[in-house]
Amino acid sequence: MRTALIQLTSTRDIQQNLAKSQQLAHAALDAGARWLLFPENTPFMGPDHEKLAIAEPINGPMVDFYRAIARDGQCWLTLGSFPEKIENDERTFNTSLLIDPQGNITAVYRKIHLFDVETEGNQIFRESDSVQPGKDVVVAPFTFTPRNSNEIQTRNVGLTVCYDLRFPELYRALVNQNAHVLTVPAAFTLATGRDHWHPLLQARAIENQCYVLAPNQWGHHYGNRHCYGHSVIYDPWGRQIACASDRETFIIADLDFDYLDQIRDKMPCLSHQRLS
Repeated sequence: MRTALIQLTSTRDIQQNLAKSQQLAHAALDAGARWLLFPENTPFMGPDHEKLAIAEPINGPMVDFYRAIARDGQCWLTLGSFPEKIENDERTFNTSLLIDPQGNITAVYRKIHLFDVETEGNQIFRESDSVQPGKDVVVAPFTFTPRNSNEIQTRNVGLTVCYDLRFPELYRALVNQNAHVLTVPAAFTLATGRDHWHPLLQARAIENQCYVLAPNQWGHHYGNRHCYGHSVIYDPWGRQIACASDRETFIIADLDFDYLDQIRDKMPCLSHQRLS
């Protein structure tokens, strides 16, 4: 399945972010992609008080824009995350969506682990001040027709967002629900990304024998907020098969699920688990 990760430098300008999303989506579709994945905070990247002001329900215009991209392009689409409005709450959900080629939302994941840390340079993040944590582990099916075949196949994707990456028990729970692909849309900071982004993603791929798809934000967004980029795809053996350069761009790679099955058959680590 030909898959594209779209790397953005989202800002406080929603219309600019949507326009860039559409431009890169069209380019990736022209390159043959059948699944587009966008990073965390795709339609808006700004201070918490502004995020609360522009938050929308799942049936709002921001989500509808990405549903239209999927429908018009006849592709699967992961909207890495957007600020989902919660009625009678001063916080939002940080919500990731899986959208099918008809524009239907087939899975909703609300970020479980929230980024409350102090990074290098005394930069303090308190995501929980403005975001309500989710509770549900989400695995969803997706269908595709392999090249040189007319047979429709179904596989499963496990949804996560950014800071979730540091909690391996979530990923094992996804694989225990038969995930073959793990999505990690992110706005990983420059300070943490330099040392931890690739090792953590590679580890999740190796230990769970899954494809790991990690579209990341890149560059300067507002104030002192910078993201690391390096949107990347790891295969189930832990090999890096595509990685983005330092710019707004997309990367593309084919996911080979016969190869995934071979790895799991020859090294059946997942069936050897003794602790839970």
